[in-house]
Amino acid sequence: MQNPHIDPSARILGNVHLGENCRVEFNVLLGKAPRGKEEGDLALHIGSGAVIRPFTTIYAGTTIGDNFQTGQGASIREENSIGSNVSVGTNAVLEFGNTIGNNVRIHSLCFLEMVTVGNDVFIGPNVVFTDDPHPMGCPRYRDCLGGATVKDLARIGANCTILPGVTIGRNTLIGAGSVVTKDIPDNSVAAGSPARVLKSIDELTCPPGFFEKPYVWEPYDRS
Repeated sequence: MQNPHIDPSARILGNVHLGENCRVEFNVLLGKAPRGKEEGDLALHIGSGAVIRPFTTIYAGTTIGDNFQTGQGASIREENSIGSNVSVGTNAVLEFGNTIGNNVRIHSLCFLEMVTVGNDVFIGPNVVFTDDPHPMGCPRYRDCLGGATVKDLARIGANCTILPGVTIGRNTLIGAGSVVTKDIPDNSVAAGSPARVLKSIDELTCPPGFFEKPYVWEPYDRS
């Protein structure tokens, strides 16, 4: 009997493993073989409680935890390791080789490749992570700087560009529209092109006066 949570138009190919109570909406493709592989050569594992919205494609060779969600038209390639309670927004692209922690929000129209993202991270809309300092076709591409590292509790505003190999520190805030060209230390507020450290997170205020300062709520108040 057809699983009532899987739309009949969805294509679920060989060696795809879905956990309990997943909802797969119309025109979704799960388990697409990457270049050089045949259907079923690599497994795709998705945990329980996933909601995979229309026109999303997820390749074989990726592992995803529980309570995963996508917006419409997300593309997730092979060699991705994604934790639990992760959301990947509409038309976001996760190319190969990303490692994503738990409780991460990757907003619409983002692009990531070879990026390491910690836990409780927010990545705003249209953030682009670059990973190749010498495009195109460098024969040592995978051995070079690679993608960025984003540590736990970091927040990256909309329309930022993150250059190859940089580290964005724990509990750091990157202002919208910034170009991050070098490492940003923990507990910092950075903005600009190129981004520079402006202040400490502890120096932020709440302009409406609702709180003594921002980020006194979970998960940030345990930082």
